[in-house]
Amino acid sequence: MNERYPIQIADRGDPRYPRLLDLIQNPPRRLWYRGDLSLAARAAVAVVGARKATEYGRWVAFNLAKTLVEYGLVVVSGMAYGIDSEAHRGALAAGGKTVAVLGCGVDICYPARNDKLMNEILEKGLILSEFEPGTTPRDFTFPLRNRVISGLSVATVVVEAGLHSGSLITAERAAEQGRNVYAVPGNINRTMSFGCNKLIRDGALPLVMFDDIAKDLKLVRADAARKRVETLGVAERAIYAAVCRQGELTVDELCIATGMSPQDINGVVTVLEMKGIVETAQGRVFACP
Repeated sequence: MNERYPIQIADRGDPRYPRLLDLIQNPPRRLWYRGDLSLAARAAVAVVGARKATEYGRWVAFNLAKTLVEYGLVVVSGMAYGIDSEAHRGALAAGGKTVAVLGCGVDICYPARNDKLMNEILEKGLILSEFEPGTTPRDFTFPLRNRVISGLSVATVVVEAGLHSGSLITAERAAEQGRNVYAVPGNINRTMSFGCNKLIRDGALPLVMFDDIAKDLKLVRADAARKRVETLGVAERAIYAAVCRQGELTVDELCIATGMSPQDINGVVTVLEMKGIVETAQGRVFACP
């Protein structure tokens, strides 16, 4: 255990106890934590999903978390393999803050192979649990943990989930707590998309672009567009520059301006949309404001 970050306690009624968590039904009577508890008082979004995530799901979780911290949001997750781990890593990679809620004591790294990630979170974030130190993870601790993940967050995003994924419990708790629930749409023939598609069918908000949540929360990203443009690839920059020069262009016009094929243009534009750089409507491509 990293001795630089001793275990501390915050009980309900303590001014440090997270206000948003205190509003849920049956909030934890006591929290054990390591790291910066003040992060639990900041606006946060939970990013959760399958442990056996696909490459696409891991990419979405990582880049969604990066986008959220660009808006000043804290990323909350459960430090499990797959989607949870990538969400934490994305937040840290963008220089942001992240909170890991454990289904065991904060002195236990679970899963054990996430010890490096746990230390990175301690350096720049918060590890917390309602279970006292020494408590090992059990089947019943994770559903309880999930209500804390959603309870700390103004919104919950399920990136990938099978029909019996624990992340669906997090989404259910978020809905009960009156928080927005988002789900990333997926292929209907992919097992890890079944849970998300079902959530959307049942009323969850489909996450179409990474910026959707921030727009719904009416958040403004300071200087983030410039930073993103600096990291674009050659083809992405060419398309973005052409759109910025004209304000809006069709795919055919982009082909002429860049010398790229329609197939390549469509592929790059889709990626730029996911990054929140451009928007499309009625067959035209626009630069995001």
